[in-house]
Amino acid sequence: MRRPILQALAIAALATGSQVQAQPHLVKHWSQALGDETVTFQGKIFVNHGLVAVGRLDGAARDFKGDTLGSFSGMALRSWRRLPDGSYEGELLTLPDRGPNGVGSVAGTVDYANRLHAHRLTLEGGRLTIAPTGGFLLKDETGQPFTGKDPGANVLSRRGMRYPSPAAGEGAGRISLDSEAVAYLPDGAFYVSDEYAAGIYLFDAEGRQTGAIQAPPALLPMHEESQLDFTAERAPDTGRRNNQGLEALAVSPDGQRLLAMLQSAAVQDTTGKNAATRNVTRILVYDISQTRTPKAPIGHYLLQLPTLREAGDGGPADVTAAQSEMLALSDHQFLVLARDANGRGKGTTNGPVFKSVLLVDTEGATNLAGTPYELTARPVAKDGAPVAGLKPAAQAELVNLLNPVQLAKFGMNLSTAPSDRFSLSEKWEAMALAPVMDASAPDDVFLLVGNDNDFATASGQVNGQAFDAGLASDKGTGGGDNDSVILVYRLTLPPR
Repeated sequence: MRRPILQALAIAALATGSQVQAQPHLVKHWSQALGDETVTFQGKIFVNHGLVAVGRLDGAARDFKGDTLGSFSGMALRSWRRLPDGSYEGELLTLPDRGPNGVGSVAGTVDYANRLHAHRLTLEGGRLTIAPTGGFLLKDETGQPFTGKDPGANVLSRRGMRYPSPAAGEGAGRISLDSEAVAYLPDGAFYVSDEYAAGIYLFDAEGRQTGAIQAPPALLPMHEESQLDFTAERAPDTGRRNNQGLEALAVSPDGQRLLAMLQSAAVQDTTGKNAATRNVTRILVYDISQTRTPKAPIGHYLLQLPTLREAGDGGPADVTAAQSEMLALSDHQFLVLARDANGRGKGTTNGPVFKSVLLVDTEGATNLAGTPYELTARPVAKDGAPVAGLKPAAQAELVNLLNPVQLAKFGMNLSTAPSDRFSLSEKWEAMALAPVMDASAPDDVFLLVGNDNDFATASGQVNGQAFDAGLASDKGTGGGDNDSVILVYRLTLPPR
């Protein structure tokens, strides 16, 4: 009986915000909660009031350029207000990633011009309406658009920065950008984080690049011969794992700190090919009070992401619930979206096991800024745990997206064998907070959580060329398009 008691104590400690890390999720981590769930974290009370609205865009929706919209790798609210009748409206900016793959005769990435989409939101009752209203292309310091094309091993140097850039063919001479997260500043300028370079780019309000932040040395993708290689086609020997760059980005409420997070562990922090040891990821904190493009972080912390059994069959943990987005509640406390890759669009019948929004706090965690762990490829972890003497950030679960009871209230489900249009999709990658503006509940907010549909439609178009990226009905997906969806939760946060 000793083992169950110890496990219960570990779970209880996590719920109250101690440094105990989450246990592996070997079977489906689903919730049946009908309403309020309260979490005490770092001595403060947080309440999840549950799912209150859902909105969707058709997977075949087109954007302001006539291309397939591609949905939400990142999002940010630019305006929000409560109307006299108690409904809400606002403007939401959303960020697609590097564009569709496999268009025409091109097997991999294409020359997709990175962009931001604008949408008008209306929230009334349990209905969120998302209406695209336009957008703009992101352009570099020379006025050229970025490209989603994989850069291979080619590097473009500009103003002391090293950028990924294709050497020949589509996108040659332009900066490759796999845009994953967006964070706004009060004057309308904004940051975008990149998967290829694990870097951060600063833009003015019109989308023109004005600066950049290079990844710390420990996160730059390097080969043993000290060769920098930004490609997503293969993993480097050290640094960010391919397709696992700076997936999350946020600005603290006071505008003084820029926060970023690696999607999962760097290569040197992983044990062989064991995906369950990719769970010790890095959080970077930059001081942007004096300059918006500082050279190095002032904070560098570890977070142990949850691990799970992908099949949910009770076997050993074999994957990491990689994080996909963060929101800053302060300069040291965040919401972090961690998830598996199961669900509509995955192409398997595995049901989702873990998709949750976590509370994370770096206060009291070991700061690695300026140490050999940041300046070299010295590993911070072994076998899925931080090396001795390194204390990770505290964490607790706040919102479990895998709640079939609450999803069903809005016509949604967790089916994968097969899925349908209303099944929860695999990739949830975007978050935003909006105030409820209710005098009787002054600390309540709406949490918006959006998916990335990976341009999955049978009626696709990019650069004037049609493509078919519809889901195959013979792979457990149910066939058809993968819609863009936003889930809306209501939370009560502790008073600041």
